[in-house]
Amino acid sequence: MKAAVLVKPLQIELVDHPIPNPGPGQLRIRLQEVGICGSDIHYFGGHRPLPEPTIIGHEGWGYIDAQGEGVNRELGERVVVDPNAPCGECSYCARGQATVCPNKRTIGLNAPGCFAEYVLIPADFAHKLPDSITSKDAVTIEPTAVAYNALKKASLTKGDAIYVLGLGAIGMLITHLAVQQGLHVFATDLNPVLQEKAYEFGALKDDWKSKDIRVIFECTGSAAATTQLIADAPRGASVILLGLSEKQASFTPLDLVRRGISIQGSLIYDHPEDFQSVIQLIKDGKIQPHKIISKYIPLAEVQAGLQAATDGHPGKIVVQIV
Repeated sequence: MKAAVLVKPLQIELVDHPIPNPGPGQLRIRLQEVGICGSDIHYFGGHRPLPEPTIIGHEGWGYIDAQGEGVNRELGERVVVDPNAPCGECSYCARGQATVCPNKRTIGLNAPGCFAEYVLIPADFAHKLPDSITSKDAVTIEPTAVAYNALKKASLTKGDAIYVLGLGAIGMLITHLAVQQGLHVFATDLNPVLQEKAYEFGALKDDWKSKDIRVIFECTGSAAATTQLIADAPRGASVILLGLSEKQASFTPLDLVRRGISIQGSLIYDHPEDFQSVIQLIKDGKIQPHKIISKYIPLAEVQAGLQAATDGHPGKIVVQIV
């Protein structure tokens, strides 16, 4: 099979790779499309070094091509890849915190990823796609689940006001979902193309600092922006961090406590409910996450696609495998 392998930071090679055979409990998926994610950009740039040449990518959908022992799925079934499989045995998994399981198997990180013609995944982590869901929506389900989980953590009520800083895929999808939920959404990004897209999704144009903001979603991944955002947060607000910065942000504990500010991280999603909820929302016509897609490229151009995303290309870039 053809696979785009990250051999070292900033270098992808398209290679012929053996087609993997599914083991017990596994499915082999013939991939069709894969989105480029912010974490792929981190790996590509060497910000999170991988131990060896790796097939990255995890936002994929395709068809069940083969199955291992103990699996009884329909060959040819159309599915979306749920790329993070927790161990199910550690103390975190036992108390319902599987998102932070230290032993989870993550496609495109510690297991071969989706920038390839085939990928192996645990059978329970392939979600069936209704026929009514188009390919362009299918490829955006995984990042939409990330956004859905963050909003779920916020425990908001219709009519509440939120602020989203950073309108990459996750920030834009939080905006889209929040508007659908009846929230008042204020969102900003330095890129005017992304800012206008947020307005198209229903974000409001008023200054967020003059509003009664309940929750702030930090989606830039900038430590400096996070520091400033915490300082600017209104009294009683919660700050949910989704951006992945490796640098130090800062705050003054006394100030934080006096203003009643809480800070929480949000990582990936709950299995299987968040994927299932997103699939249902798309099926019901309540959300159209494909609207974040701005460009399609072939597998042979993954290097260029990752570089474009690194350089700030506005919108989601999708790799077409076939």
